[in-house]
Amino acid sequence: MRHRTRPAHGRTLAVAGGAAALVLLAATGAHAEGRGDVRVTKTVVNGGKNVIVGTSKTIRFPVAITIKDNSGVKGLTHASTYYAYGAEGGGFAGWDATACKKKSSTTSVCTATMSIVPAWIPGYSDADSNKAAGVWQVNATVKANDGDYWISDNIARYKVKRASILTTVIKPEKVAKGTKISVAGSLTRANWETLKYHGFTGQSVQLQFKKKGAARYTTVKTVKTGSAGKIGTKVTATAAGSWRWYFPGTTTTARVTSAGDAVTLK
Repeated sequence: MRHRTRPAHGRTLAVAGGAAALVLLAATGAHAEGRGDVRVTKTVVNGGKNVIVGTSKTIRFPVAITIKDNSGVKGLTHASTYYAYGAEGGGFAGWDATACKKKSSTTSVCTATMSIVPAWIPGYSDADSNKAAGVWQVNATVKANDGDYWISDNIARYKVKRASILTTVIKPEKVAKGTKISVAGSLTRANWETLKYHGFTGQSVQLQFKKKGAARYTTVKTVKTGSAGKIGTKVTATAAGSWRWYFPGTTTTARVTSAGDAVTLK
């Protein structure tokens, strides 16, 4: 069995008092318990965007939690986030820091900074960490100035996706009008176990063209990736311009657009 190292997730609130002091609090889509009237009213992860994780770069992203209590907000005492469906190895995001901003006498927004270090991922569990790509959830514990607290799971959901890379290669790049040209490339995605990019086969990728002087690309055809994520097709050069590939992504893999490769006419 491989040795596993778990990233730190910050400290957890120690709850004082017996079971009689606890009350269940209503929360949409979340199991919650606590005491008093402190509530989380809104949670936004990474500004509403997906979190995209590759093979080497540390990814840091904010979890902005709006908290309300009549006595005012003391702060966020615990934050964690992991794969929503309980897969082993799906909790490799660490809680780095928290900063709270007072909005009124009763409301504050506490932003937890989370981080994912790809180098840690293979050592996090014996399971295939790639299975943790997809929907993740946020858990948090908050505290008010009067001692009220709120402990809840699943206060927000978002997606953590495997990064992808898409390339375009055109041959020849200078042709006579009406000549056939080959447009090739490859689609690869991050493997969180090997920390390398591997070919993504059987995926629909759109070939797009932008005529010289035009403002935007248009889709010409859709091609499926083959072995090792390779793609290729032939098209007729009717005008000078740039060709590129576009992959719309999946529930577990990020969308990506290749750089454009220009064709000129003789």
